[in-house]
Amino acid sequence: MASRIEDCSLWQAVWLAPTVVRRHPVDGADAAPLSWAELMAEAKGTLPFESIAMSGSRPGANHWWSWSPQWEAAVGQALAHLLAASEGCPVTVPDGLIAEVFQRALDSLLPAGPPARRAVLAGPAAPDAYADILLLPAHPQTGETWTPAGPAASAYPVPLPFGVRRWPVLPEPYQPVPASGGMPDSVLRDDPARAAHLSSVPGRPGRVSASLVRTPAVRSLWLPEILENLPQHMRARLF
Repeated sequence: MASRIEDCSLWQAVWLAPTVVRRHPVDGADAAPLSWAELMAEAKGTLPFESIAMSGSRPGANHWWSWSPQWEAAVGQALAHLLAASEGCPVTVPDGLIAEVFQRALDSLLPAGPPARRAVLAGPAAPDAYADILLLPAHPQTGETWTPAGPAASAYPVPLPFGVRRWPVLPEPYQPVPASGGMPDSVLRDDPARAAHLSSVPGRPGRVSASLVRTPAVRSLWLPEILENLPQHMRARLF
């Protein structure tokens, strides 16, 4: 009836066999997916950092702040699209969190010299801007990527999960829990480390390479060299 994909560098997914599985509406479920406006009003952004615990550890012990696994998977896939969209030229991305997760890898993997191609955040709540590459939200219910209008429609679309793309556009304040006295051993700190202080860029080489080989750009002359160099960059802790 189905097959499951589960790998540390890929999205977990279950693929249902269309010849033996039939769809039935669930009682109380909305017939139509949420509009983009409804999503912006109701859905939350995905926090870039998470408290990670060692398997089997007791609450409050052996925890550390690290990149969210959702961000790692999303950044790996988006980085592959940015590399494909580069056409072998440098790529610049917006300052801030987006630059912290992408720019180092782009500067390391792409050659310097040719005029840079510009990538910007686009879609709901993002200012209209013309660029060579657009970082666009993917609808969490349908999987469809936001479709830009006008001149922006000719830009190269790079999809990001809705929650990941929403966070840099409309970041949400952290909500620390007040505590009196000293910090008990069982209480986690509420100030996650900033991205610049984490050990490496989020994203996994397996996710990048798996996404790259599915793009038409894999047949270009410059992209195979990037694929060959990914293990070297992994040893240098770029990922």
